[in-house]
Amino acid sequence: MGTQFTLIFYATDSLGANRINRAVSVRMDSLNQVMSDYLDGSEINRLSETSGSGRWVPVSADLFNVLQQAQYVAKRSGGRFDPTIGPLSLLWRRAVRRGEFPTAKQRRQAHRAVGYRLLELDSITRSARLRRPGMRLDVGGIGQGFANDEAMRVLHRLGIRSALLDLGGDILISGAPPGQAGWRVSVGSPETSDTATLVLRDVAITTSGDLYRHLDYRGRRYSHIMNPRSGLGLRHFVRATVSAPTGWQADALTKVFSVAGLRKSRRLIRRFPYAIVQLVERKRGRLHHWQSTPFTDKAH
Repeated sequence: MGTQFTLIFYATDSLGANRINRAVSVRMDSLNQVMSDYLDGSEINRLSETSGSGRWVPVSADLFNVLQQAQYVAKRSGGRFDPTIGPLSLLWRRAVRRGEFPTAKQRRQAHRAVGYRLLELDSITRSARLRRPGMRLDVGGIGQGFANDEAMRVLHRLGIRSALLDLGGDILISGAPPGQAGWRVSVGSPETSDTATLVLRDVAITTSGDLYRHLDYRGRRYSHIMNPRSGLGLRHFVRATVSAPTGWQADALTKVFSVAGLRKSRRLIRRFPYAIVQLVERKRGRLHHWQSTPFTDKAH
């Protein structure tokens, strides 16, 4: 999935730990083959190649599940998250890599093939259909959290009850380490001078921001986090930290609330009552902070 994966867990002996680590690695590799839009032969890319054909395509349980979860977030967020954003994300990746801003014509052409309502799912036949030519699926905004959830299922099945998974900054935590109240996790960033260490257990927590990945063009910074409605990277600094029961929820909702921004997030949070959200937004040179429910240093 184009990022690093860290696994920390407590086991009774090193042989068992190696066996468990291999089992998790095999599961993560299988999910990479399903969800990665960086791999030409991945299942999601093969599905994207059928766009506009009118065909219903049977898909694996893993791909169907992550697309179903992505559609749920897309609908509940009013399209602020969108798993069909692939044409725009490809355009934006190229722009960030080359430092060249995409033309209005390129953006319009890509935007025509984006829209979560153009993705249809049939739970009875476990199949999917992409209604418009040129569509390309991209579950990068939810796939890492989904993969963490699946890896944790492997750990639980093998008897591991105390673990921390970190997939590119998407963190999923189970029970506390032996003799401790929870796992110590740092949130925030030096850029905004609001770092804090939380003690957590049985929770997912993810942060999204443009600190390391962005495009500067004509004096403006455009984030790698895209607004599916405008087809552009966000044009102001925003950092969202979301705590939720599962990895896929925390992962996707960081994008939702980043796109929504501070003002609209206050209303939008009602649609996701299970999430705790912290937003830091810079507008007109000033930092603005908002929390739906205060993060604490106590275990969750």
